[in-house]
Amino acid sequence: MSDAVNLALVVGRVWVAVVMGAHGLRHVRALRSGPGMANWLSSLGLSNGPLQARLLTWSEVGVAPFLVLGLLTPGAYGVVASLMLVALLTNHRDKGFFITARPTEGWEYVGTLAVLAIALGALGPGEWSLDNAFDLAFPFEPSKALATAAAIGIGGTVAYLATFWRPKRTAGS
Repeated sequence: MSDAVNLALVVGRVWVAVVMGAHGLRHVRALRSGPGMANWLSSLGLSNGPLQARLLTWSEVGVAPFLVLGLLTPGAYGVVASLMLVALLTNHRDKGFFITARPTEGWEYVGTLAVLAIALGALGPGEWSLDNAFDLAFPFEPSKALATAAAIGIGGTVAYLATFWRPKRTAGS
């Protein structure tokens, strides 16, 4: 693998980690400030808002170091994809495509992160990673890495929503 490809994979991993970590740290502050985030998650139809607020926050914070270090990379990207797909389906799906569609936010951003996470997960960690340093072979072949990232991203989303999401029905639905 060329140095250019390895550099591109590191830059991709680190950038996604920065985005997820920043969101997670923002949510840590929200958790500490009171029940607002938990109440908002409950208003989206997620059961047990306080639990959901903690799951969301610590998943975002926790996945970042795995991506920066390139450890269990397809799985970490799958976690990112699942977080973004849950956000898309529970909060952004009915708000249009563009994130700049104020006063609401469309699904452009979360959809892009979800798709790119699965695509980057398929590429594997590259040589400049702990996965490579520890000589972890599975699931880094592209087809297996893609299957892993997609199974965790899409499968995790389906399982999570089936377990916790009970959207409110609107009149006529």
